Amino acid sequence: MQKSKWRRESNAAFLLTPEPQPLTLNRFLDPPRSRARLSAMPRVRRILLLAERFPPEIGGSARSAARSAAALAEMGMEVDVLCWTRRLPGGAVESASAADPGSTSPTAPPALPPGVSLHRLGLYANWDLSLQHTLNVLDWLHGSRRFDAVWGHYLYPAGFAAVLFAKSAGIPCTVSARGNDVDRLVFPPGDFSRLLWTLERADVITAASRDLAKKIGVLLGRDPGVEVLHNVVCPETFSPGLADESLRARLGILPGEAVLCFSGELRHKKGAEFLLAALRDVRRARPACLLIIGEARSEESARLAAFAADAPEDGARVIVTGHLENPTDVATHLRLCDVFLHPSLWDGMPNALLEAMACGKIPLASDAGGIPEIIEPGISGSLLPRAQLHRLGEAAIELLSLPTDQRRKMERAARQRVLTAFHPSAEASSLKRVMGRLAETFRK
Repeated sequence: MQKSKWRRESNAAFLLTPEPQPLTLNRFLDPPRSRARLSAMPRVRRILLLAERFPPEIGGSARSAARSAAALAEMGMEVDVLCWTRRLPGGAVESASAADPGSTSPTAPPALPPGVSLHRLGLYANWDLSLQHTLNVLDWLHGSRRFDAVWGHYLYPAGFAAVLFAKSAGIPCTVSARGNDVDRLVFPPGDFSRLLWTLERADVITAASRDLAKKIGVLLGRDPGVEVLHNVVCPETFSPGLADESLRARLGILPGEAVLCFSGELRHKKGAEFLLAALRDVRRARPACLLIIGEARSEESARLAAFAADAPEDGARVIVTGHLENPTDVATHLRLCDVFLHPSLWDGMPNALLEAMACGKIPLASDAGGIPEIIEPGISGSLLPRAQLHRLGEAAIELLSLPTDQRRKMERAARQRVLTAFHPSAEASSLKRVMGRLAETFRK
């Protein structure tokens, strides 16, 4: 038995694991890339990143947090990540760093990049209790690590906790608006007050899209100088290629079927009802199936079951892969796609859409959030107003009916759009600006 350095700090007991087979966080990150170190900003040497989710948790937010942590470490900083989990008892803390061996513990993360330490905090029954104890844990971490700055990844709970802690500790802070946080927190009065408090007191605000930056300006009644940090994807992992015919057969895709595709966690905001209606409408015109690359939340699983009961023949052509941990597997499934559907009711800067376009797939998406900043209508894809999502099937039929040469031209343009504006190298200058502004706040 080998003693793992993946520690449960709440009782100082080490977890024992047998000769672990290390996982790697590189599955969730872009390949290593050269970044200039922050020699001009010597004061920002250790940063605390609060994230609601972090791998192996699923979702775009977890992947974005992992990418941000790795990018900050590559810029020369020591990064401590604190995230919450329901896989630990309430109040328990487990910590790991890049120097630690892998662990077979179900709560353990993949192996971390150099310069990144991860602390997982078990959630209590409600967020009020969890946030109170989070401040205790942050004080404890700060006592030994002496953070120079704090980054809240997602406005609530991470952003709120980051600002509250940073102001108490007298260090600068930045918060990241991702999309769903602003859209979801605006309407409930209590949530809105907390949202506004967080935005007003953050030293630097970042947003995943220009649309989000504009919304934040409206909420604050001024221009807060929001830094736009678009999501990026790895073009080596997500790249065009031939469809895997053996995978097509294993999934049960029939010969001659058009493959309508959705990728990610299926939930209400992603427009699940419009995906199913589109499948029904397309199948009236030609054979087709709907491939959902990912898993469905419980309420959407119930919707899928109801759809299958109401329309058995159409329901039989819905194929759900379940969660795919490895991005390479996601890319392999995306290459089966004929049209990629993303009918979000609201959104930020969806990773799944960027990944599909990087694979050279034609996107048909709503005009929610930052999506119009990605797709050039008629050139690299097609946009549908949210008020017209009932026409998703009709629009999909139009794209499937395009001449082959026109489809190929649009596929190439979709990938080129990602290579030009959403390549990993594009975020380096934006991150340096954010860190520069934090360092300037620190010096003040």
